[in-house]
Amino acid sequence: MGQRLASYRDNLEALGRRNRRRGLRDRAGHDFASNDYLGLASSPELAEAAHAALARGVPVGAAGSRLLRGNHFEHEALEEEAATFFGARRCLFFGSGYDANLTLFSTLPQTGDLVVYDELSHASTREGLRLGRAEVRSARHNDVEDVEAGIKAWRAGGGRGTPWVAVESLYSMDGDLAPLRDLLTVVESHDGFLVVDEAHATGVLGPGGRGLAAAFEGREAVLTVHTCGKALGVSGALVAADGVLIDFLVNRARPFIYATAPSPLTAAVVRAALQLIEAQPERRGRLHALVQHAREGLRSRLGLDGGGAQILPVVLGDDARALRAALELEAAGFDCRAIRPPTVPEGTARLRIAITLNVDEGAISGLIDALARPGLALAA
Repeated sequence: MGQRLASYRDNLEALGRRNRRRGLRDRAGHDFASNDYLGLASSPELAEAAHAALARGVPVGAAGSRLLRGNHFEHEALEEEAATFFGARRCLFFGSGYDANLTLFSTLPQTGDLVVYDELSHASTREGLRLGRAEVRSARHNDVEDVEAGIKAWRAGGGRGTPWVAVESLYSMDGDLAPLRDLLTVVESHDGFLVVDEAHATGVLGPGGRGLAAAFEGREAVLTVHTCGKALGVSGALVAADGVLIDFLVNRARPFIYATAPSPLTAAVVRAALQLIEAQPERRGRLHALVQHAREGLRSRLGLDGGGAQILPVVLGDDARALRAALELEAAGFDCRAIRPPTVPEGTARLRIAITLNVDEGAISGLIDALARPGLALAA
């Protein structure tokens, strides 16, 4: 290996010694790892929607940015229908949730503004803030008082801009919910904005699967991000906000302006996914029943209470221990991945159990039996 590659090799070897080197693996076993909560990704309904879109001439590629020739009817139809579905003023479609968060936070908060973000916010939010112009402060997880204290301290220090608060409605690694109503009260009392990443709630939680911020959607102070690659089963993301902010993104957001537009075919299939979410509420009912079954099993067999959502963490602490447990579960036929720092805080490596409609009660019971088996790395 040439000297030019040595530092990269050494870095990878250091990750390996710390049990943090990652690699790509094929899918195998019962699905307790994906975010396909409603089982739509491989559904015949979405496959048929893709076939129908191709048959009516929807192109696979956009062939340009949306400000050039890449804009397509399917993009605009999706944005209009999504705004109606979520109760938002306007929506703008992005290629991924990462792109949406990076673009939003690097573009909308201005010089002189403050962004207070929850310490467990997604990497895409942090990267957008790193690229942005605003002052940035973190707040303790789900601590409304700490959020407000950060805003007050900034004001006391001479801050005169607009405060922004960034949270997730359902946290992807802990499975707990943000206190959105209290956070909105703080934001509105300081004439600011609340940005809610609904990635893991869209399609699953809230009235009709519209997310946990549905009661506040459409307010001038509220922006939401609805990911299309999790419960909706496709890909992309929608930023929902006041029309002035959407137009500002179209005119000022470099990742939007200078990138090839998302596939019009993808937009067409996301439209179908939103229609399915509305037409088939029984999917959410089945998912919630499976979540309850999993929670009861984890509580009775392992003494764990993972909260009320479809993400159930089993925190093990040590990286190597989490890896061993995941490998043993894989050998038993269960795909349940180990999550390690920096994705989660130091000392909180875990198994992240995601409940989806790709499994049934029998598979869930089998997973819990495997977790409770004597000798599994779950044991200290």
